[in-house]
Amino acid sequence: MRWDNHSSASEFILLGFPIWLEEQGVYYTLFLLMYLTTVLGNLLIILLIRLDSRLHSPMYFFLSHLALTDISFSSVTAPKMLMNKLTHNKSISYAGCISQVYFFLLFGDLDSFLLTSMAYDRYVAICHPLHYTTIMSQNLCYLLVIVSWVLSSASALVHTLLLAHLSFCGDNNLPHFFCDLSALLKLSSSDTTINELVILTVGVVVITLPFICILVSYGHIGATILRAPSVKGICKAFSTCGSHLSVVTLYYGAIIGLYFFPSSNNTNDKDVIVAVLYTLVTPMLNPFIYSLRNQDMKGALGNILSKRIFSV
Repeated sequence: MRWDNHSSASEFILLGFPIWLEEQGVYYTLFLLMYLTTVLGNLLIILLIRLDSRLHSPMYFFLSHLALTDISFSSVTAPKMLMNKLTHNKSISYAGCISQVYFFLLFGDLDSFLLTSMAYDRYVAICHPLHYTTIMSQNLCYLLVIVSWVLSSASALVHTLLLAHLSFCGDNNLPHFFCDLSALLKLSSSDTTINELVILTVGVVVITLPFICILVSYGHIGATILRAPSVKGICKAFSTCGSHLSVVTLYYGAIIGLYFFPSSNNTNDKDVIVAVLYTLVTPMLNPFIYSLRNQDMKGALGNILSKRIFSV
């Protein structure tokens, strides 16, 4: 069945950011630099992990997938937003909007599952170090990534199919810089009760449960360190968990701020600002967090740079 049969809106108008017209150029440059930094930084992580054999471990296997997911996640929204600012054309087609919702949810959920897999990896490394290589086998790592993709794809597909059956007969102005699912539901002229129920139900599976698993993992890690406290053990825990914990705080902190502390007024300014945080800022900061706080990553980068210098 064609999309047009479900909606009279052939396109949506993305109103973008709550900023003054004379500031558009500054913000365009800022967002462009953030996006380029995200792409190049995460590509560097993938390259380092692939080229350095010392980084061929479960931890960096998950990190390479997280870096690829971050590139994809930002690429769902940033290029369209930058193009709209450059051409002063705020429209997006109905099909393009539906597609953007699907891929945004896909890579957003995938981030959550990958962070959970990395938390489990850190739990095994610290709480069961003698059995680490046995538990975190290559087959288990592949299985965790495949399950993450399957669950994320299923979640995104359910939301997208339900969204495609809604009607948009009235206002087509979307107060956002991308096709956000919650903003689209507010804009729809149909009954969105089922959509909102599915958001709550699926949200428990893809956001709440993974977050609880991460908290439980770090609870066990903390208990293990406290049972035999030592400077060496604490340093090891910080070196192996510090980067991951920082990324988890950024990712879930933005989500909690958006959905658990709603705005006190009817404007969408806060939603747009928080969306920038987890679609552009967090993926951009991840490479810096893992590069600056991780000795192995800094060592791999130093080795590649030294080889390049000596080869020249």
